[in-house]
Amino acid sequence: MTGLRSGTAMDTRLLRQTFGAFATGVTVVTVGGPQPRGMTANSFTAVSLDPPLILVCVERGALMHDALLGAGTFGVSVLHSGQEQIARHFASRRPLGAEQFRHTAVRTGALCGAPLIEGAAAHFECELWDTHDGGDHTIFVGRLLDMPRATARDVLLFLRGRFSRVGDVPGTGEAT
Repeated sequence: MTGLRSGTAMDTRLLRQTFGAFATGVTVVTVGGPQPRGMTANSFTAVSLDPPLILVCVERGALMHDALLGAGTFGVSVLHSGQEQIARHFASRRPLGAEQFRHTAVRTGALCGAPLIEGAAAHFECELWDTHDGGDHTIFVGRLLDMPRATARDVLLFLRGRFSRVGDVPGTGEAT
């Protein structure tokens, strides 16, 4: 049996592959201001209903890391299943500032001032509530400022290192 044991070297490729067995939604996290920034993230989750809190995890070396710390507010757009190109764009090398949004339809969040992706399945506007050490990442906890009603569109998934859709995932049909 191969597995992770205390005190043993870890195969990061195997760890990434094993973590990838858990399907996640795909989001674009954004900050506004004079140098707006966006980043694809699948490490997003709800934390609390009272107060309403969400979290995103950002690698310490990412440009978005310091941008989030400095902004104090941020937006999260949950991408729908037809927005894979947007996810790829914000996960790749791209221009800095407003130029990275030039080919993406966005609107500015009224309360967070960050670009929000038009047509996304859901949007969250947040203020930075707290940060926590997450190893090579920082866990950013945001308190919801606004959350327009979500659409009924299927969301874009990330599973086993690939973008996917609910209908593409085996076993997501009707329960028996």
